[in-house]
Amino acid sequence: MSLLAVSNLAKRYHRRGKPFPAVDDVSFEIGPAETLALAGPSGSGKSTIARLVLRLIEPDAGRMEFEGTDFFSLSGAALRARRARLQMVFQDPLAAFNPRATVARVLDDPLRIHAIASRAERPRRIAALLERVGLDAGLAQRAIHEISGGQRQRVAIARAVATRPSLIVLDEAVSALDVSVRGQILELLLDLQRQERIAYLFISHDLGVIRAVAHRVAILDAGRVAEVGDARAVIANPQSAIGKALVAATPTLNRNRA
Repeated sequence: MSLLAVSNLAKRYHRRGKPFPAVDDVSFEIGPAETLALAGPSGSGKSTIARLVLRLIEPDAGRMEFEGTDFFSLSGAALRARRARLQMVFQDPLAAFNPRATVARVLDDPLRIHAIASRAERPRRIAALLERVGLDAGLAQRAIHEISGGQRQRVAIARAVATRPSLIVLDEAVSALDVSVRGQILELLLDLQRQERIAYLFISHDLGVIRAVAHRVAILDAGRVAEVGDARAVIANPQSAIGKALVAATPTLNRNRA
């Protein structure tokens, strides 16, 4: 049974007065506790798909079922309630959050907005969230701009899991981090998936990261799915021209070069 099923998704923009397809007839599914990665060159439609899935923008065509509900038909209170189950982690949490807000304020918002905890309970819940992502509870009173990039991304993950989602969309969520910090964040995501059975839509240009964390991968080209399959199998032996080009352009994956 699919947790998320996207069918014939389409989104067009206009460039120099002419329409062009940013996303063109895209379909895919994600099961419970599964990671589907979206890979492709810049402009292939990865981030547009993420924003369509989250309804940060509206599609021109297509259907999306999330937890058995027609997600695109929801509005008002029904949409707000369902959003608690579908969260996102952005590439740059410093841009996504008010940098002068405290960590406590950032984590308080979803607990308050979705009525997850009372005012009296929220400090304890915030401390537990910080500890869950490997941060000291004392960090709660620090401002977002005062903490490191790795710490900010852990706070972003804590905020995402605060509503107990079944699916998190991660849009290049580790690409701006140092290699050592990136590995720690990936381990945290895998641990959360094992413990909480969270599914991920994982958007990345890094095939090495995708091979480490994803169950399946969809390779995108010009807004369309060029191929999809088991992540390691596709990366080891891509069948599409764009898949072959992506592997060839990634030195650590190109075994045939000296």
